[in-house]
Amino acid sequence: MNERTCTMKVSVKKIIQAIMVMSVMGYTTLLLRQYIENSDSLEKVAANTPIIFNNNIETILAVGRRSSQVTEPSSKVNETDGENSGVQLEEVFISVKTTKNFHRSRLDAILSTWFVLAREQTYFFTDADDEIYQQKTNGHLINSNCSSSHNRKALCCKMSVEFDTFLESNKKWFCHFDDDNYVNVPQLLNLLKKYSPTEDWYLGKPSIRAPLEILNKDNMQKISFWFATGGAGFCLSRALALKMIPLASDGKFISIGEKIRLPDDVTMGYIIEHLLKKELTVVEQFHSHLEPMKFIKPETFSKQITFSYSKYGKDSPPNTLAVDGFDTRFDPTRFLSLHCFLFPNFKRIIQLHFKIFQFLTGKCQVLL
Repeated sequence: MNERTCTMKVSVKKIIQAIMVMSVMGYTTLLLRQYIENSDSLEKVAANTPIIFNNNIETILAVGRRSSQVTEPSSKVNETDGENSGVQLEEVFISVKTTKNFHRSRLDAILSTWFVLAREQTYFFTDADDEIYQQKTNGHLINSNCSSSHNRKALCCKMSVEFDTFLESNKKWFCHFDDDNYVNVPQLLNLLKKYSPTEDWYLGKPSIRAPLEILNKDNMQKISFWFATGGAGFCLSRALALKMIPLASDGKFISIGEKIRLPDDVTMGYIIEHLLKKELTVVEQFHSHLEPMKFIKPETFSKQITFSYSKYGKDSPPNTLAVDGFDTRFDPTRFLSLHCFLFPNFKRIIQLHFKIFQFLTGKCQVLL
């Protein structure tokens, strides 16, 4: 009799716990719908966050932050007036390069943060099918059928698929990022509004201090060119991409990468700067894991376009942003904390997710 009573108590406890979880998840879903799904623009996504309109460039700012500025192009050409550009988020194709081995460790941080601001525009290019992340990305996980290795040919293979997929999309801008990037979507859009997609634009940031020099095997002469490091992200206008078709489409990108024996981002720079003679426009607000993230000051976070992180070995400290927020056990990349810093209204939603996680963890401990 006592055993039956204990069993009934455990069953009732499980039912109560299940009801509590469903209630919290239901409330979280309502908040998500309020802030995200019913949004027609980035301004509505960040509801109640002050919005400043400067020349029709919508800049989402936290209280007291100043309007952001974009670094002057290194090629000394004039920017397009943002008022005349008219580029909208739905006209931007965002690609994220990843691999199945990193789906869980890297994509979750993206899907929980900046992806919600550009869920229809963002596609993940990987090397294997994954039903779980196909659902998490709303069907935006593309199996490139490339190798999962990190060698030159595999990297160029994925970039080739990204480029061809962009061409098929008929969108005006192609922006590539890695799976260790946080993308400040409003600032990315502000950047693109300053340039016309009908002109040739290669926007990014080099990771080296001087142009790369390689030997042209055809005539044994040195050639030099700049390239935007893929780890920080870069963007191409559709006009430039169309000029690249004879050189880079339908797998030809891979062939050029094999010819010069260099990885995907360098191959991109070789095609654009050397073969097409179009200069890289440097945008300092792109950041890769090759930079020390801790030196980016919090008061400038809203002005930046991309961030990253890295960790080399157990004994070395992680290369992450110095931003207050969640415990590093739950937020090792600092993306969640950064996202809440940039969009304070998302903090309530993320905190609810953590409460669910803590509740479920506690429940599991009790049951075990």
